[in-house]
Amino acid sequence: QVQLVESGGGLVQAGGSLKLSCAASGRTFSNYAMGWFRQAPGKERDFVAAINWSGGSTYYADSVKGRFTISRDNAKNTVYLQMNSLKPEDTAVYYCAADVALGLRYHEDEYDYWGQGTQVTVSS
Repeated sequence: QVQLVESGGGLVQAGGSLKLSCAASGRTFSNYAMGWFRQAPGKERDFVAAINWSGGSTYYADSVKGRFTISRDNAKNTVYLQMNSLKPEDTAVYYCAADVALGLRYHEDEYDYWGQGTQVTVSS
């Protein structure tokens, strides 16, 4: 079992930045591929970004490419999502997820463990 706890969400004006953190506990963090997803009100949960076990490979949704950066610190059992140039359409609950895998994972159903989510609201 892996427990995931997100933090760092909040209210920010358009053009601003936020950094989300996801702290993992329970198993060897470096055994897990990690990802970030988001769900806006009334919409399905969408993929945002993924990172492999070492942090050497990353992948982004087109909607956030160039604005968001996913990273991880295996010594701290934490994955991050740096979000810059935020837009109102980025408003959503952001979830981190973990999968027992070394490579990248892009799809929601590939992930075995999920955090409770953190709200990000971008005002115009």
